[in-house]
Amino acid sequence: MLEIKVPSVGESITSGILGVWSKPDGAYVKSGEPIFEIETDKVTSEVVAESAGLLKHLVKAGDTVQIGQVVASIDEKAPAPVESEPKPRETNGSAAKSARTEAALPVTAAVRGKNADDLSPAVRYLTEEKGLNPASIAGTGKDGRILKGDVLAHAETPRATAPADGGGAIPIPFSKPAGERTTRKKMSPLRQKIAARLLAAQHETAHLTTFNEVDVSNIMALRTKFQDRFVKKHEIKLGFMSFFVKAVVHALKVVPAVNARMDGDEIVLNNFFDIGCAISTEKGLLVPVIRNADQLSFAGVEKAIAAYAKKARDGKIALADLEGGVFTITNGGVFGSLLSTPILNPPQCGILGMHTIQERPVAISGRVEIRPMMYLALTYDHRLVDGREAVTFLATIKEVAENPASVLLEV
Repeated sequence: MLEIKVPSVGESITSGILGVWSKPDGAYVKSGEPIFEIETDKVTSEVVAESAGLLKHLVKAGDTVQIGQVVASIDEKAPAPVESEPKPRETNGSAAKSARTEAALPVTAAVRGKNADDLSPAVRYLTEEKGLNPASIAGTGKDGRILKGDVLAHAETPRATAPADGGGAIPIPFSKPAGERTTRKKMSPLRQKIAARLLAAQHETAHLTTFNEVDVSNIMALRTKFQDRFVKKHEIKLGFMSFFVKAVVHALKVVPAVNARMDGDEIVLNNFFDIGCAISTEKGLLVPVIRNADQLSFAGVEKAIAAYAKKARDGKIALADLEGGVFTITNGGVFGSLLSTPILNPPQCGILGMHTIQERPVAISGRVEIRPMMYLALTYDHRLVDGREAVTFLATIKEVAENPASVLLEV
């Protein structure tokens, strides 16, 4: 009997929560298949089976577990299930009957049924949380794979009703029963850690925010002109974030004081450029770090961001992905935010907030023109950075963003 223990996910982490079981109790698992997720105050990690066999749960989903604790076992001597013969092609009548039968399954069984092996941890978590049957969700991913967006879109459709013949569609609980005015749930370790860090940042730093706005006309023109060639060569789209990552790197070189941190009564100046890019997930905000951003091309930055976004969606962000950043960029504009004051990510002393792009009238050479404008916000630790340095830093980002060719020319 093989014991499955909670793996170590970092030196300072001693416990976590077993988030979801990827495989049900009593299921036969293959070597390398995901079996459960462990949620800690920093990351959510996926644990895979070390060997094939029959899985037995020893704790429940949602239980607090210790690092090294045995949470499951695998009977390696159990025989593998015999693969069933392909089903004969169904007639219209039998297909309808099969659909009704599948629709009548309990939600938990439905999650384990059709498409269960193709569900990512994030999708599985959403379907179970919202009480949805994956078999009823139209997947838009490759080979019909269900994506998180498909689940959210399906959840917004009107509640399914039973067919006239009484076939029994699953009633989807889109709203809470009458009389329940509140819903109470325990904070996840990640959310608790985020809350603690945000509160500490406000209490332990002399944070101040300065603002500017940037005309992104030239960035948009470059993207329009070279997008097709960029995608053809690099197999990824040229987004806005790579321009601002490059702009931040340039500004950190111009104003080194922003690339610093406090260590007791000493100021530590960083001579490297590991830039954190905030990513929103259904479990909280994560800030994976793009290493040596000064040495990456635009395509390299875009690929690094895309890789982290995929890992975040799949619940595979590692602790090492989040450590060691010198500066953070967060983009509230993707959610429509017009203006905000981002909170520092200690021990970093600066964070840049990007916002939504709006066409606004601006004065250009004595004329009023409509331009795509974005507000920028720089929050900084005033203990390390003076106002003059902060304004110069933000003005440098504005200059680079409005003249992106200057990055390539290094001027």
